Amino acid sequence: MNPLLKFSALVDDINTRFGTLANWAIILSCFISCGNALIRFGFSISSNAWLEIQWYLFALCVMLGASVVLRLNEHVRVDIFYGQFSTRAKVYVDIFGLVVFLLPVMGLMAYLALPQFLKMFANNEMSSNAGGLIRWPAMLLLPLGFFMVFLQGLSETIKRVAWLRGEFEMNLVYERPLQ
Repeated sequence: MNPLLKFSALVDDINTRFGTLANWAIILSCFISCGNALIRFGFSISSNAWLEIQWYLFALCVMLGASVVLRLNEHVRVDIFYGQFSTRAKVYVDIFGLVVFLLPVMGLMAYLALPQFLKMFANNEMSSNAGGLIRWPAMLLLPLGFFMVFLQGLSETIKRVAWLRGEFEMNLVYERPLQ
């Protein structure tokens, strides 16, 4: 189990770094949005590239931030019954959800998105908007993001199995979101 826990720690570390990148993408997007608005309304100058870079940064935030949300156990779940289960039962439910739903779906999505990225990259596809940007950097975020969520799902499964075996200590507290 120790090599798997080392793999899990590596995945967690990589996703934490991607999470930091996602945080910076939000800040940069805010500055670009503000600057774009000032220039557009103050000087009547505009460029589609500035709008598109904001979309790209938002895609970066969502696709690379999703794995961090999973690692932090802050993802959305249907908790009609979950909140009333014992910690051990919650871990079994988590493992079931990870193995039966998350891993197959994320694997499939990464598999389906990769050819689209490769096609855009090979063709150096450009936005059809005047002054638009190349599209492959944004498309790269799809297979990369799905793959990182897949890896984080593996990491979470490993940690939960190790917890059940008494070989790993983790905070399994999940509080229902305020509504």
